[in-house]
Amino acid sequence: MTSSTPHTPLPTDDAGKAAFLVETHRKIRAEIGKLIVGQEEVIDQLLIAVLAGGHCLLEGVPGLAKTALVRSLASTMQLAFRRIQFTPDLMPADITGTDILQEDPTTGKRTFIFQKGPLFTQMLLADEINRTPAKTQAALLEAMQEHSVTAGGHTLRLQQPFFVLATQNPIEQEGTYPLPEAQKDRFLFHIRVGYPERDAEREIIERTTGSYSAEIQPVISGEEILACQQTARRVPVPAHVLDFVLDLVRSTRPDAPDAPAFVRELIAWGAGPRACQCLVTAGKVRALLQGRVHVGVEDIEALALPVLRHRIVPTFNAESEGMHADQIIIKLLAAVPRTGSKKPF
Repeated sequence: MTSSTPHTPLPTDDAGKAAFLVETHRKIRAEIGKLIVGQEEVIDQLLIAVLAGGHCLLEGVPGLAKTALVRSLASTMQLAFRRIQFTPDLMPADITGTDILQEDPTTGKRTFIFQKGPLFTQMLLADEINRTPAKTQAALLEAMQEHSVTAGGHTLRLQQPFFVLATQNPIEQEGTYPLPEAQKDRFLFHIRVGYPERDAEREIIERTTGSYSAEIQPVISGEEILACQQTARRVPVPAHVLDFVLDLVRSTRPDAPDAPAFVRELIAWGAGPRACQCLVTAGKVRALLQGRVHVGVEDIEALALPVLRHRIVPTFNAESEGMHADQIIIKLLAAVPRTGSKKPF
């Protein structure tokens, strides 16, 4: 895929790369806006995840353009893109690939040749990921964590950068297979896609029932994405922000001695160390996009919901009281001190 518009070369210094990242973010949002109306927060979270090198799970009812949003994002990037429609009869080999017996026409000898599956791409849309059994879901685990696929006794590296953007429907549970905790933990963000505002919905109707059409142009290449990821990783994190991340994540664990009393009543299992890593990495990207060269507590607060909502398990008592993960996280944000001091909750 090549762009028909002039492309700004990537600067060599960190300050230039940071400015390039901000401008690229603006261009990508403008290109996606040609097809997707509203959903600014969802788009921002998707872009933060990509620039942080993470995977995303998008959850929303049917008809909210989750698949169209991922396709639009892929069109703005010069990356190989594949889509897998997850179904109950999908097998692991349908995703990773399989050995095929082939005959050499010159020697007549038969050998097994590995036929790569759709997982060998750079941006993978796992559509309705909870429609397939756990055995097939698990075929993504190694790819999401190690960026490699092991098949036939050989380990093959995936082309970088590599992202899994998965969708699922939260209301239709018949015939679904909920993602296990280990699988959900591989996703940097769990993004909730809500209904559009009234004015946005009116524009959606006008666009999709008329003659409106738009072509999305690529804005950034895979090499530039990797360079931006490395630039973001060099953003410093002040000690008090790191303490806030640790206090927040550790407070989700009911067996932690300094956890708030309500955590023991509302949370059965808390977030692990990967949640800290995700908050810091994504916070660095958000800080750059906000025009800052250091991470602030406000970055962590803004990303706490998408990072933590799929990493805590509410208790039966919480569910019986109508308390869902987002409400518990908001309650925790109000309880954790911002100074990094070890104050009792």
